[in-house]
Amino acid sequence: MAKSPMFSRFNRFVLVTACLFANRPVDVLADELRMNQIQVIGTHNSYRQQPHPALLTLIKTTAPEVAQTLEYSHRPLPEQFSDFGIRQIELDLFNDSKGGLFASPRGLALAAIADAENIAPYDPSGAMKQPGLKVLHVQDVDFASSVPTFTLAMETLKTWSDEHPRHVPIMVLLELKQDRPTPLLTQPLPFDSVALDAVDQEIRSIFPNTHLVTPDTIRGDHPNLRAAISADGWPTLDDCRGKIVFAMDNGGRLTRDYMADHPNLVGRVMFVDLGPDHPDSVFRKLNNPIRQFDEIQAAVRSGCLVRTRADADTREARDNDYSRAEKAFSSGAHFVSTDYPYPDPTKSSYRVRLADDAVARTNPLLAPSIEPIDE
Repeated sequence: MAKSPMFSRFNRFVLVTACLFANRPVDVLADELRMNQIQVIGTHNSYRQQPHPALLTLIKTTAPEVAQTLEYSHRPLPEQFSDFGIRQIELDLFNDSKGGLFASPRGLALAAIADAENIAPYDPSGAMKQPGLKVLHVQDVDFASSVPTFTLAMETLKTWSDEHPRHVPIMVLLELKQDRPTPLLTQPLPFDSVALDAVDQEIRSIFPNTHLVTPDTIRGDHPNLRAAISADGWPTLDDCRGKIVFAMDNGGRLTRDYMADHPNLVGRVMFVDLGPDHPDSVFRKLNNPIRQFDEIQAAVRSGCLVRTRADADTREARDNDYSRAEKAFSSGAHFVSTDYPYPDPTKSSYRVRLADDAVARTNPLLAPSIEPIDE
């Protein structure tokens, strides 16, 4: 069990009184919270733009159920951070070590055959032709992205972070994609050891170590991450404001390959989900807060950071259904991810947010109720 402070009402009274007598603002209480004692809103597939109507129509003709799940878009990352308080994002990465693998989406050719009009030129800057990791959802058919390259995504995040140096730490969840849903789509390159190293290298090319919360940051001199969390807890909010945390969305073989030659994640940038019992598992991805409610609460109480989802596949927005979101918040998951930080009027008024549009709030399982947390 992590040794994070569990404030009683009496302890909070003592702290508030001490702040007042010391002429310190009560807001200081928020900065004394641990990183795992807050809860924030995230976005799912944060880069994604809805396909051009012609492409969406083509998808509907072959897979109408799939097309329905694709009817959402996200605003640019800086707008998400500044206007909607988003503090967790998700990016899908494809390996493109030689460049050009995703520069000519086959869906555009199909749309042209269908005589689609008003399709903007794709990749006018030629960025997709250059070597490096790419950010998109499904190759060839669902490729529109506000940050088509990983380097651009990291530069965008770094610029915003530098402009807001006291922001609540931002979690970046990375899904490494190497599948091909149908044989008609481009075959992605695998994430081998070189490509896995490239993910860390691209991050470190943009962010200095002082701007990151990494496994090494947390482990310190302890033998593993669980031991460190149990002994020292997560850093305080004050210590990690303005910083970025990375985690891998994948499990299984990719996590094992990522840790190969890096025992206990030494030297790695990303945290990984290794299940409930592994000594280096301090991050969990538990996306269904209804089915996995008890598992989420157990993980939170054990000291893990947890990401879950308030909605999926546009269902909750179409039904204006908040039942899943309510379970997500009450579960204590630290990152509650949504496709709707603002409503889509074509579906309903459904929107996921914290009270008073706060950037963060104290975690309902681990901390007392105090004023909403800013930045």
